Amino acid sequence: MHELAHLHFADADASYEDARYAIFGVPYDGTTSFRPGTRFGPRAIREVSFNFESYDPATGIDFFEVPVTDLGDLAVSRLPEEVAGEVADVTADIVRDGKVPVMLGGEHTATVGAVRAVRPDVYVVCDAHLDLRDELDGTPYSHGCVTRRVLETVEDVVIIGARSGDREQYEIAAERTQLYTADMVRERGIGAVLREVREHVAERRIYLSIDADAIDCCLTPGLGTPEPFGMTPLEIREVVRALAPHAAGFDYVEVAPNDSGQTAAVAAQMVREFIARHWVAGR
Repeated sequence: MHELAHLHFADADASYEDARYAIFGVPYDGTTSFRPGTRFGPRAIREVSFNFESYDPATGIDFFEVPVTDLGDLAVSRLPEEVAGEVADVTADIVRDGKVPVMLGGEHTATVGAVRAVRPDVYVVCDAHLDLRDELDGTPYSHGCVTRRVLETVEDVVIIGARSGDREQYEIAAERTQLYTADMVRERGIGAVLREVREHVAERRIYLSIDADAIDCCLTPGLGTPEPFGMTPLEIREVVRALAPHAAGFDYVEVAPNDSGQTAAVAAQMVREFIARHWVAGR
């Protein structure tokens, strides 16, 4: 992993030794199946993070007072299974040092490695796609296989916002996950869904992963695999606010910044939301 000479997440100025949160990027989109570009996601998220005030009125904290460091981007391999291994190694170091990993994607494959390192009790993911294929395009480490691989590490999986997958994936989801589709979120309301999820996770450690395409592509179109009729940025914010205090790790992935910047802007704000809510809960 190398330091970025001129670009880091805004206010992530703490030394690694002093930091509570360690941000790192994974600029990889080697298994992209529709539209490439998520390799540019980490840079776009960092760039737009400087647009926002350091003060967070919802929590009353100034981000420059929170010990956050940005480790830069991994120099990733070409093979997805090697990328997962590299992410696992870096994340394990961060966790061992008593810090909270915050990963910027890049495609969702990287999450497999982070979850293997964190080893949470519950994996919670917001995603348009079930990602429960055993293999896609010749590899079990495709971005379309992420949740299937996670189930090899974590038995308790919660999916929020899904609206795409083949019949077999929906059958697996019904048997092995707690699934809240985008339609269920819309019909029941995100508040009711999150009350159930909070009861489910209780005091257990979670890993929270946000795939940018959980949000309706008409609202944030900078995506590699866009799907309409999804969640709203405000609903995702509610997920992050509710679950950040329970989380031992976090990522925001699948930002393909081929739009006017709105997808990366939402991602940067969600990273800030996660850090703010986690920090306040831990004080």
